[in-house]
Amino acid sequence: MEDLKTSEAWRVFRIQAELIDGIETLNNLGPAVSIFGSARLPVESPYYQDAMTVAQSLSHAKFSVISGGGPSIMEAANKGAYQQGGHSVGLNIALPQEQSPNNMQDISLSFRYFFVRKLMFVKYSMGYVVFPGGFGTLDEFFESLTLIQTKKIRHFPIILYGSSFWKGLIDWLKDHVLELGCIDEKDLELFYIVDNPEEVLPIIQRHYEELREYPEQEHRFTI
Repeated sequence: MEDLKTSEAWRVFRIQAELIDGIETLNNLGPAVSIFGSARLPVESPYYQDAMTVAQSLSHAKFSVISGGGPSIMEAANKGAYQQGGHSVGLNIALPQEQSPNNMQDISLSFRYFFVRKLMFVKYSMGYVVFPGGFGTLDEFFESLTLIQTKKIRHFPIILYGSSFWKGLIDWLKDHVLELGCIDEKDLELFYIVDNPEEVLPIIQRHYEELREYPEQEHRFTI
Protein backbone atom coordinates (compact mmCIF):
# COMPACT_ATOMS: atom_id res chain seq x y z
CA MET A 1 0.00 0.00 0.00
CA GLU A 2 1.36 3.42 -0.99
CA ASP A 3 2.54 5.55 1.91
CA LEU A 4 0.56 8.83 1.78
CA LYS A 5 3.35 10.97 3.26
CA THR A 6 5.85 9.68 0.71
CA SER A 7 3.35 10.28 -2.10
CA GLU A 8 2.67 13.85 -1.00
CA ALA A 9 6.39 14.59 -0.65
CA TRP A 10 7.08 13.40 -4.19
CA ARG A 11 4.24 15.57 -5.45
CA VAL A 12 6.04 18.61 -4.03
CA PHE A 13 9.18 17.62 -5.97
CA ARG A 14 7.16 17.26 -9.18
CA ILE A 15 5.68 20.72 -8.66
CA GLN A 16 9.14 22.14 -8.00
CA ALA A 17 10.48 20.50 -11.16
CA GLU A 18 7.71 22.06 -13.26
CA LEU A 19 8.41 25.49 -11.78
CA ILE A 20 12.15 25.25 -12.43
CA ASP A 21 11.67 23.96 -15.98
CA GLY A 22 9.22 26.74 -16.79
CA ILE A 23 11.36 29.52 -15.33
CA GLU A 24 14.58 28.32 -16.95
CA THR A 25 12.89 27.93 -20.34
CA LEU A 26 11.01 31.23 -20.41
CA ASN A 27 13.17 33.58 -18.39
CA ASN A 28 14.81 35.16 -21.45
CA LEU A 29 11.74 35.16 -23.66
CA GLY A 30 11.35 38.93 -23.81
CA PRO A 31 8.02 40.76 -24.19
CA ALA A 32 5.24 38.24 -24.77
CA VAL A 33 1.46 38.16 -25.12
CA SER A 34 -0.75 35.20 -24.23
CA ILE A 35 -3.68 34.28 -26.45
CA PHE A 36 -6.45 32.17 -24.91
CA GLY A 37 -9.50 30.52 -26.43
CA SER A 38 -11.44 27.38 -27.12
CA ALA A 39 -9.86 24.02 -27.89
CA ARG A 40 -13.01 23.02 -29.82
CA LEU A 41 -13.71 25.59 -32.54
CA PRO A 42 -13.06 24.37 -36.10
CA VAL A 43 -10.44 25.80 -38.42
CA GLU A 44 -13.29 27.32 -40.44
CA SER A 45 -14.37 29.47 -37.49
CA PRO A 46 -13.82 33.21 -38.00
CA TYR A 47 -12.33 33.27 -34.52
CA TYR A 48 -9.64 30.80 -35.60
CA GLN A 49 -8.68 33.01 -38.53
CA ASP A 50 -8.73 36.16 -36.41
CA ALA A 51 -6.58 34.57 -33.71
CA MET A 52 -4.01 33.68 -36.34
CA THR A 53 -4.07 37.25 -37.70
CA VAL A 54 -3.66 38.73 -34.21
CA ALA A 55 -0.69 36.45 -33.54
CA GLN A 56 0.89 37.38 -36.87
CA SER A 57 0.64 41.09 -36.08
CA LEU A 58 2.07 40.61 -32.59
CA SER A 59 4.93 38.50 -33.91
CA HIS A 60 5.67 41.00 -36.68
CA ALA A 61 5.96 43.67 -33.95
CA LYS A 62 8.53 41.46 -32.14
CA PHE A 63 6.28 40.17 -29.37
CA SER A 64 6.49 36.49 -28.54
CA VAL A 65 3.16 34.67 -28.54
CA ILE A 66 2.16 32.22 -25.80
CA SER A 67 -0.78 29.85 -26.00
CA GLY A 68 -2.05 26.82 -24.12
CA GLY A 69 -0.31 24.68 -26.74
CA GLY A 70 -3.38 22.72 -27.81
CA PRO A 71 -5.75 22.73 -30.80
CA SER A 72 -8.19 25.29 -32.24
CA ILE A 73 -7.64 28.88 -31.02
CA MET A 74 -4.39 27.85 -29.34
CA GLU A 75 -3.14 26.31 -32.56
CA ALA A 76 -4.18 29.42 -34.51
CA ALA A 77 -2.19 31.61 -32.14
CA ASN A 78 0.91 29.45 -32.41
CA LYS A 79 0.54 29.13 -36.17
CA GLY A 80 0.34 32.90 -36.68
CA ALA A 81 3.53 33.45 -34.70
CA TYR A 82 5.37 30.41 -36.05
CA GLN A 83 4.71 31.27 -39.69
CA GLN A 84 5.84 34.84 -39.02
CA GLY A 85 9.16 33.51 -37.69
CA GLY A 86 8.66 34.77 -34.13
CA HIS A 87 8.75 32.89 -30.86
CA SER A 88 5.72 30.60 -30.63
CA VAL A 89 5.33 29.20 -27.13
CA GLY A 90 2.98 26.41 -26.09
CA LEU A 91 2.24 25.69 -22.43
CA ASN A 92 0.52 22.36 -22.74
CA ILE A 93 -1.47 20.69 -19.97
CA ALA A 94 -1.80 16.94 -19.56
CA LEU A 95 -5.51 16.06 -19.76
CA PRO A 96 -7.28 12.71 -20.19
CA GLN A 97 -9.04 14.10 -23.26
CA GLU A 98 -9.05 16.97 -25.72
CA GLN A 99 -5.58 18.42 -25.19
CA SER A 100 -2.65 17.39 -27.37
CA PRO A 101 0.24 19.71 -28.32
CA ASN A 102 0.02 21.37 -31.73
CA ASN A 103 3.11 21.33 -33.94
CA MET A 104 3.34 25.11 -34.44
CA GLN A 105 5.66 25.81 -31.51
CA ASP A 106 9.36 26.52 -31.28
CA ILE A 107 9.18 26.48 -27.46
CA SER A 108 7.02 23.81 -25.86
CA LEU A 109 6.45 22.97 -22.21
CA SER A 110 4.13 20.37 -20.72
CA PHE A 111 2.53 20.68 -17.30
CA ARG A 112 0.79 18.28 -14.98
CA TYR A 113 -0.49 21.01 -12.66
CA PHE A 114 -2.84 23.76 -13.79
CA PHE A 115 -1.68 26.24 -11.17
CA VAL A 116 1.97 26.02 -12.25
CA ARG A 117 0.97 26.48 -15.87
CA LYS A 118 -1.20 29.50 -15.01
CA LEU A 119 1.69 31.01 -13.07
CA MET A 120 3.87 30.78 -16.18
CA PHE A 121 1.21 32.56 -18.25
CA VAL A 122 0.92 35.51 -15.92
CA LYS A 123 4.61 35.71 -15.03
CA TYR A 124 5.83 35.87 -18.63
CA SER A 125 2.99 37.77 -20.35
CA MET A 126 2.58 41.51 -20.61
CA GLY A 127 -0.94 41.19 -21.99
CA TYR A 128 -3.76 38.70 -22.52
CA VAL A 129 -5.98 38.34 -25.59
CA VAL A 130 -9.01 36.24 -24.72
CA PHE A 131 -10.99 34.68 -27.55
CA PRO A 132 -14.28 32.81 -27.08
CA GLY A 133 -13.85 29.63 -25.09
CA GLY A 134 -15.13 27.45 -22.30
CA PHE A 135 -14.42 27.05 -18.60
CA GLY A 136 -10.63 27.09 -18.99
CA THR A 137 -10.72 30.33 -20.96
CA LEU A 138 -13.07 31.93 -18.46
CA ASP A 139 -10.80 30.76 -15.65
CA GLU A 140 -7.80 32.53 -17.18
CA PHE A 141 -9.86 35.69 -17.72
CA PHE A 142 -11.23 35.89 -14.20
CA GLU A 143 -7.97 34.93 -12.51
CA SER A 144 -6.13 37.71 -14.33
CA LEU A 145 -8.88 40.17 -13.33
CA THR A 146 -8.61 39.04 -9.72
CA LEU A 147 -4.81 39.43 -9.64
CA ILE A 148 -5.03 42.95 -11.07
CA GLN A 149 -8.01 43.99 -8.93
CA THR A 150 -6.25 42.83 -5.75
CA LYS A 151 -2.95 44.37 -6.89
CA LYS A 152 -1.09 41.09 -6.72
CA ILE A 153 0.27 42.11 -10.11
CA ARG A 154 0.45 45.45 -11.88
CA HIS A 155 -2.27 46.27 -14.36
CA PHE A 156 -1.70 44.86 -17.84
CA PRO A 157 -4.06 44.73 -20.85
CA ILE A 158 -6.76 42.08 -20.86
CA ILE A 159 -8.42 42.15 -24.28
CA LEU A 160 -11.67 40.28 -24.85
CA TYR A 161 -12.11 39.43 -28.51
CA GLY A 162 -15.63 39.28 -29.96
CA SER A 163 -18.21 41.57 -28.37
CA SER A 164 -21.16 39.39 -29.41
CA PHE A 165 -19.70 36.44 -27.49
CA TRP A 166 -18.82 38.42 -24.36
CA LYS A 167 -21.89 40.69 -24.25
CA GLY A 168 -24.02 38.42 -22.06
CA LEU A 169 -21.27 38.01 -19.48
CA ILE A 170 -20.47 41.72 -19.37
CA ASP A 171 -24.16 42.63 -19.09
CA TRP A 172 -24.47 40.18 -16.18
CA LEU A 173 -21.46 41.74 -14.45
CA LYS A 174 -23.02 45.19 -14.84
CA ASP A 175 -26.64 44.33 -14.08
CA HIS A 176 -26.12 41.92 -11.20
CA VAL A 177 -22.58 41.79 -9.81
CA LEU A 178 -22.05 45.57 -9.92
CA GLU A 179 -25.64 46.30 -8.94
CA LEU A 180 -25.25 44.23 -5.78
CA GLY A 181 -22.04 46.06 -4.94
CA CYS A 182 -19.84 42.98 -5.32
CA ILE A 183 -17.48 44.89 -7.63
CA ASP A 184 -16.79 48.58 -8.23
CA GLU A 185 -17.50 50.55 -11.39
CA LYS A 186 -13.76 50.91 -11.99
CA ASP A 187 -13.37 47.12 -12.02
CA LEU A 188 -15.22 47.08 -15.33
CA GLU A 189 -12.40 49.18 -16.75
CA LEU A 190 -9.82 46.44 -16.20
CA PHE A 191 -10.41 44.96 -19.65
CA TYR A 192 -10.97 45.96 -23.26
CA ILE A 193 -13.45 44.55 -25.78
CA VAL A 194 -12.50 44.47 -29.47
CA ASP A 195 -13.95 43.02 -32.67
CA ASN A 196 -11.13 43.36 -35.20
CA PRO A 197 -7.58 41.95 -35.23
CA GLU A 198 -6.23 45.43 -36.00
CA GLU A 199 -7.41 46.73 -32.63
CA VAL A 200 -5.23 44.44 -30.54
CA LEU A 201 -1.65 45.47 -31.34
CA PRO A 202 -2.04 49.21 -30.57
CA ILE A 203 -3.31 48.38 -27.07
CA ILE A 204 -0.36 46.09 -26.44
CA GLN A 205 2.15 48.53 -27.89
CA ARG A 206 0.79 51.39 -25.80
CA HIS A 207 1.23 49.35 -22.64
CA TYR A 208 4.71 48.24 -23.70
CA GLU A 209 5.80 51.83 -24.24
CA GLU A 210 4.51 52.73 -20.77
CA LEU A 211 6.54 49.86 -19.30
CA ARG A 212 9.67 51.06 -21.05
CA GLU A 213 9.10 54.59 -19.80
CA TYR A 214 8.21 53.49 -16.26
CA PRO A 215 9.92 50.11 -15.71
CA GLU A 216 9.00 50.15 -12.03
CA GLN A 217 5.44 49.31 -13.17
CA GLU A 218 6.56 45.85 -14.27
CA HIS A 219 3.66 43.51 -13.47
CA ARG A 220 5.34 40.13 -13.17
CA PHE A 221 5.24 37.91 -10.13
CA THR A 222 8.48 37.60 -8.18
CA ILE A 223 8.87 34.05 -6.93
